[in-house]
Amino acid sequence: MSELNASNLRKENGNEGPDLVGITTLTSQHYMVPPSGNTAERPENPQKGTLRFNTDIGSLEYYRGDTIGWEQIQRTTPNLGGGTGSNKGTGTRGVVPGGNGNPDGTSESMSYITLSTLGNSQDFGDLLTGINANAGGASRTRGLSLGGSFIPARQSTIEYFTFSSLGSAADYGDLSVARAELGCVTNQVRAVCGGGSSPSGDSDVMDYGTIASTGTFQDFGNLVDDREAVGGGISNGTRGIFYGGQSPAQNTIEYITIMTTGNTTDFGDTRDTEIRKQGCANATRGLIASGNSPTTNKSIEYLTTATLGNTVEFGDLTVARRNIGAVSSSTRGVFIAGQTPSKVNTIDYVEIATTGNAKDFGDLDHAGSTNGVLQGTGASSNGHGGL
Repeated sequence: MSELNASNLRKENGNEGPDLVGITTLTSQHYMVPPSGNTAERPENPQKGTLRFNTDIGSLEYYRGDTIGWEQIQRTTPNLGGGTGSNKGTGTRGVVPGGNGNPDGTSESMSYITLSTLGNSQDFGDLLTGINANAGGASRTRGLSLGGSFIPARQSTIEYFTFSSLGSAADYGDLSVARAELGCVTNQVRAVCGGGSSPSGDSDVMDYGTIASTGTFQDFGNLVDDREAVGGGISNGTRGIFYGGQSPAQNTIEYITIMTTGNTTDFGDTRDTEIRKQGCANATRGLIASGNSPTTNKSIEYLTTATLGNTVEFGDLTVARRNIGAVSSSTRGVFIAGQTPSKVNTIDYVEIATTGNAKDFGDLDHAGSTNGVLQGTGASSNGHGGL
């Protein structure tokens, strides 16, 4: 066995370390510091398996060498406990903020479920302002309600809440452009919103913010065209996926790299050309459900987030409807409420890895109402695939 004790080994050009060929064992009772830098400082032509620490996202990442490119190294089971009293050991929660429970067509109510436990939803707290047609996004600890409509005006409002602590939401800031019926994709660090209906008409705007921060969202890029009723909720930590929408009704699927600003890229097509679909995901598979064009739909379809292509049939919801909420853990997808056009309070679920029809989970009890919630699109969870 050969042993070399040295420090500051460099190649002749002084910019790179030496190439270690064969099996190299590094032994230390302390630690090894990998290369680090921000997203813009990634090497231009890395080899597959290249490892570095990305200072923008605060995580190790490696280069896959396929259509994904750089992928974040993440723990697969986030710590979803914590809290005290009734909040202790919360598990993965799904929260539905807003909807259409009030006579004016909005709701300030927030309801939640624990994804591992079948049953009816419970009261979480209240939004600062009644809203519907909002989007939802989340990190492991914080959920966001983004945009929406306070009929007839489109809103730029963003509010946030902490999953482990029941209570009312707080002000985060604003979208760069006020709009409703927008999609949102997130990872642990960043939320990106796309499309929607703005005061000036359908929008192709994408904007983003840091979930743990507060303030006004910044320009990210653009969808392929202007449209409202855009679906979101599908990401794997690196890639975020938008789909569907209308202006007119579309079956387009597009993707972004969440930590890299720019326009969307074509991913494939959904099986049905419908609007007002919603989706959720684990780390590898995304589910897209419901919709209407012109009648309501109960189909569920799926895609593999890392692989470009069209969606494939998964199964059916228990009730055909649109404007559902969709949340997920690492194993389970849950679809909440919606419209048939009557309000529906049904909650049903699937196991993401196994194709088949949805089963009954419970009912949405939104602000004590048994009439469900029109526009459940603001739902989010602290265990989705982007985390």
